[in-house]
Amino acid sequence: MPNLRDFTLEALEEYLSDQGQPPWRARQIFRWLARGAKNFEEMTDLPKALRRHLTQTADISLPRLTTQEKGADGTIKLALRLSDGALIETVIIPERDHYTLCLSSQVGCAMGCAFCLTAKMEFRRNLSPGEITGQIILAREILGEEASRLTNLVFMGMGEPLANYEALLTALRNILHPLGFGFSKRRVTVSTSGLVPQLLRLSQEIVVKLAISLHAPEEGLRSQLMPVNRTWPLKELLSVCRRLKLPRGWRITFEYLLLEGINDSRATAQKLAWILRGIPAKINLIPFNPAPGLPFRCPSEERILAFQAELLKAGYTTIIRKSKGRDISAACGQLYARVA
Repeated sequence: MPNLRDFTLEALEEYLSDQGQPPWRARQIFRWLARGAKNFEEMTDLPKALRRHLTQTADISLPRLTTQEKGADGTIKLALRLSDGALIETVIIPERDHYTLCLSSQVGCAMGCAFCLTAKMEFRRNLSPGEITGQIILAREILGEEASRLTNLVFMGMGEPLANYEALLTALRNILHPLGFGFSKRRVTVSTSGLVPQLLRLSQEIVVKLAISLHAPEEGLRSQLMPVNRTWPLKELLSVCRRLKLPRGWRITFEYLLLEGINDSRATAQKLAWILRGIPAKINLIPFNPAPGLPFRCPSEERILAFQAELLKAGYTTIIRKSKGRDISAACGQLYARVA
């Protein structure tokens, strides 16, 4: 039976219309789903007969929370069990005046990035739209009275979001819809390792913030670190970034993981500044987070600051991103569902 959490409002209207229901019933159900209703009996503004019918013919199940860990800095990592037994992780990140939720889009990942622990899981399957948005509902439940402070979403968890394009797009439409989750487009960021056709398509179909995982300013080095570069080279990726039509004042965030002795020299920073010319860009520098089985080290603070200084000198807004949740393996590149 279909899970109604996988439907956009328009698809839900069509589904209910086929059963003789008016469009406003779909809007009622759509609102209930975003609020986190667990069963149709909770939808008290629906007729009892319709609730009984939907209970027998449709599903609104959510991923199931299996474990939660809280780090010293307040970061919360959730392990969620899906209906087929697969496991994913999602992370609630405390900020100064709000929370950010780091969402997963796949079970595992097929991109094979050398510095990411999730790649060691390999790819198992895509998440459905409802499994993506279900992470928001469960995070809100964990936050309880503070749920209203969960205002920012980043698709930077397990998986490559643009490799699960259709489910991502449906989830984003429900996330942004005022009758759905109602998030601001300014507070939703989709990150990609560089799937060029999907990046271009996403920019044409919906407005959200974009983040590009770059990590090297040279084709050869980037191909070593990120196999996706062999299919969609850096030159082509940046060419598309220059052509994207962004809302006025918006910039693309370029994420750059600093690896000691590999991509952290002043000369490399100068090359990075050069290749990004002409792109409305800001740069997030991410000191490497150690993880078992990954053969890299984090640069010294001196080298990190020197790298940042070169980019600032070139005129780029450049932030050194503080890694939160490192003590519970919830920081960038550390997600790995250990229980199959």
